[in-house]
Amino acid sequence: MDVIKLTRELGAAIQQDERYLAFAKAREDNEKDPELLDLMGQIQLVQMNYQREASQENPDSEKMAEYERQFNAVYDKFMGNEKMKAYEEARKEIDGMMNYIMQILGLCVNGADPATCEPEEHNCGCDCESCSSDCHH
Repeated sequence: MDVIKLTRELGAAIQQDERYLAFAKAREDNEKDPELLDLMGQIQLVQMNYQREASQENPDSEKMAEYERQFNAVYDKFMGNEKMKAYEEARKEIDGMMNYIMQILGLCVNGADPATCEPEEHNCGCDCESCSSDCHH
């Protein structure tokens, strides 16, 4: 049995899954959205200005605060864009699927029965944005 061949078959199956298809469409929609592209450019410009000021011998704290305010305002617009919201939701779904698959593979590597092993529900009470548990708590 060729594990690499089976992995490639799994990859092909993942690319047919509705979660992957939704993620791929959302990513493509974002890449074509002129508003998102403009906002991304604005974010990069503000970051560049902030970094340039921060690298000065005596950075101007008022300029730094203004760049931070500008960044937050543009970032909020970026993340509030409907296409970006759809992308983030699709990304969470695909991340959850991949996390589940990786947990099953991990159980199998540790000797669990591939046909019946089931990952335990993750319940750490953490902020899910900062980990890959996909526990949605």
